Amino acid sequence: MPIIWKSLPAPWSARRSVILAATLIASLMTSAVGVRAQGLPLIRDAEIEALLQDYSRPIFEVAGFGGGRVTVRIINSDTFNAFVIDGANVFINTGTLMQAGTPNEVIGVLAHESGHIAGGHMAALRSRIAKDQTRALLTQVLGIGAMVAGGVTGGDGGRDTMQGGAALLQGGSSVIMKGLLAERRSQESAADQAGIKYLTATKQSGKGMLDTFQRFKEQEYLSDQFQDPFIRSHPLSAERLARLSQLATTSPYYNNVDPPSLQLRHDLMRAKLSGYLETPAAVFNRYPDSNKTLPARYARAIATFFRGGGGALESALQQTDSMIRENPSYPYFHELRADFLMRSGKLAAAVPSLRQALKLAPNSPLIRVELATAVQSLNGEDAQKEAIDLLRKSLVEDPENGHAYRLLATIYYKQGRGPEADAMTAQAFFNEGDVKQAQVFAKRAQLKLRSGSPEWLKNDDIINYKPQT
Repeated sequence: MPIIWKSLPAPWSARRSVILAATLIASLMTSAVGVRAQGLPLIRDAEIEALLQDYSRPIFEVAGFGGGRVTVRIINSDTFNAFVIDGANVFINTGTLMQAGTPNEVIGVLAHESGHIAGGHMAALRSRIAKDQTRALLTQVLGIGAMVAGGVTGGDGGRDTMQGGAALLQGGSSVIMKGLLAERRSQESAADQAGIKYLTATKQSGKGMLDTFQRFKEQEYLSDQFQDPFIRSHPLSAERLARLSQLATTSPYYNNVDPPSLQLRHDLMRAKLSGYLETPAAVFNRYPDSNKTLPARYARAIATFFRGGGGALESALQQTDSMIRENPSYPYFHELRADFLMRSGKLAAAVPSLRQALKLAPNSPLIRVELATAVQSLNGEDAQKEAIDLLRKSLVEDPENGHAYRLLATIYYKQGRGPEADAMTAQAFFNEGDVKQAQVFAKRAQLKLRSGSPEWLKNDDIINYKPQT
């Protein structure tokens, strides 16, 4: 299916802290902590991921971490936000992708977040928190000790001592908060400068980044309840905005615009997200029949299918076939056609469309998994072998796809290959963040796998994995 969801794997599981310093970071990165506590609702989609890779690749290369070291991950959230929590991932919300009118706006956001990674800002904040934990504990011990002493002493002197202890607690927390906020503001300004540097090095405009921050400047005067998460996690001062404006507007590439072909892909992405994530009524309102553009037709074809009713599949296929006739080399229209068929239980009928999609996008592991899903429904030894080959190749390219591991496990179970099936199930659970269940299946698989084999070693890693605390 073109769009699939999964939760954040175990290594990124949330850490909760009771001290004020960690609470402050939670407020600075509201969206990150809020969703990580329950598992980030990540979206996987071949078309969108390919576009974001094209957006980010030049930026990542000039920032010094090209070659796939950093991955852009998509969160299913309608708010405008993007953030980093480590040096290997940039998280961006679907709301950002849908609200950004141009590729340059998204690229500007990615450039800014790249500045955070290159500057080691998350590591610096974690180090700061670790230091402030000791400081906060000392403040608490001193403050509580003073209050206890006051309670024992009694009288006016005791009351004064208790009040002094409370003030010590409050004052210490205030100092920690101010220090962290100052460091965060400094990091945001540094990320702006780095982002503009990367955009200039790739001959792209900083206008998109500037427009984004200008759009959110007015939100600083709203309460946290009404602010978009982007402005809460990216504190913006008038001085910082003025500095960013000066940097962006003096770039020789400020007036550069996105190529029409890239803008079309951007608009197709927004249309696809609308079709899959919004109600059909909302889609038809956003893209009325009077809009004859390709993105509008894309969105309406998806909405037609999900609206359901008699003839929905046939109508959606007709609309998709029309787009394919006009754009036969665009792989994702073929993929869309297959998705409609697969969602309707017609997996065998989807095979030709998926073969064509993979032919046009041969480096897409997600389409490879979709084709394996359709092929394995054909049964027969040849079909099972082809599905296994497709899945194993997809996992070399995309080793975090839990769905691929589960599908591979299902085929192995059918073939009576229990240990291999258990090994794949263990990998699936591990990549989905359920380490406990992963270890159960890994131990069971390891008993019958050849000692020292690649699968045995992978399961041994799972068995000996200790979650971060």
